[in-house]
Amino acid sequence: MSLAETPAVPRRRLRGRSQWKGLVYIAPAMALVIVFFLLPVLFTFWMSLHKWPLLGEPKFIGLGNYVRMLSDSRFFAALGFTAYYTVIITIAIFALAFPLAFLVERQRRFVGAYRTAIFLPVVVGLASASLLWTWFANVDNGFLNPFLAWLGVLDLKTNLFATFDSAFFVICVMVVWKVAGFTMIILLTGLQAIPTELGEAARIDGANRWKRFVFVTLPLMRKTMALSLILSVTGSILAFDQFYIMTAGGPQNRMISVVYYIFNQSFVSFNLGYGAALSLALLAILVLISIVQLWLLRVGEDQP
Repeated sequence: MSLAETPAVPRRRLRGRSQWKGLVYIAPAMALVIVFFLLPVLFTFWMSLHKWPLLGEPKFIGLGNYVRMLSDSRFFAALGFTAYYTVIITIAIFALAFPLAFLVERQRRFVGAYRTAIFLPVVVGLASASLLWTWFANVDNGFLNPFLAWLGVLDLKTNLFATFDSAFFVICVMVVWKVAGFTMIILLTGLQAIPTELGEAARIDGANRWKRFVFVTLPLMRKTMALSLILSVTGSILAFDQFYIMTAGGPQNRMISVVYYIFNQSFVSFNLGYGAALSLALLAILVLISIVQLWLLRVGEDQP
């Protein structure tokens, strides 16, 4: 009897068995997602509906925390600073990571050493990197201050953390130094996945390097760029360590990111319910931004 002549009931049984096998295979991953993501999110939402002090009984207030959020000027100031930081740092990381990826793409002498040296800062923890660069920028014994004075950028013995512009510059340099190598590796994998025949065909057709980059390389790196862009934007929006360690939110509380503000509300002011509401708002913002980024990068992908 052929497969087409198999009775409908046994075929449904076989299909049902295959579906159950698939569920068994993905059950461990589903359990991890439920335990470590879905349940904490549901509990956080439950907390956000309460006035939840560190000590004492929680009091149900419904959407009161969300109403408070809409009139919280400090929260919107933190959102504005986080957006500004995200745009600056993402552009800076890509501006450095793309040339580095092209630099180490082809096999040449010492290319392995170049890749290792560029990637090495990635293995340093962000807290450790923040402490290291705090020492670098120290007004008394750091090397960054004398170096900038030698370049004529500022006067010797200038406290780089005394003003917003100089402190923001130091933090951005530290983050780019630490993260650019990781973005470079992601972009490098995308570059190496492009068939060399396409570039050679474009070169034979008379396309120069710029045209090959615009019309061959960039379209074929959409997915790689989407991944690196989402990771960069998400990491920038969730920035906390560098601001907490290097500036403590200063000067004049102008470097308080969204996560820093949530930390202050939850674990300094002990407004755990309000901190939970802020966390869910940030989660919604991250999901929305990721969806928009993926949609923008997929526009025109299916066109010939």
